[in-house]
Amino acid sequence: MPTTERHPSDMQPWWKIGYVWLLIAGPAIVIIAGFVTLWVAIRTPDPVIDEDYYQHGLEINKTLAQPEKSLAPALKARNHVITPVKDQPH
Repeated sequence: MPTTERHPSDMQPWWKIGYVWLLIAGPAIVIIAGFVTLWVAIRTPDPVIDEDYYQHGLEINKTLAQPEKSLAPALKARNHVITPVKDQPH
C-alpha cells in the first residue's frame, strides 16, 4: 500500500490556499462595512429638533381637530374601496 506522506517543503504557503482567503473575507467585509457605516453617520448627522417644536405640534393638533378637512381624501378612498362593485357609480 502506498502512503502519501507530504514533506513540509512540498506544502504550499498559507496565502496560496483559497480556503484561508475565504475565512479571512468574512471578518474583513464586516470591518469594512463598519467603517462605511461610521463614515455615513459622521457625514450625515441627524437633524436637530426645531426650537419651536411645541408650536408645530399645536398646529398639527388643530389640523387633526377638523377631520372633515384633514381626512377627506382617505375617507373617500376607503369608502370607495369597501363599496361593492354592483353599487359603484359608473
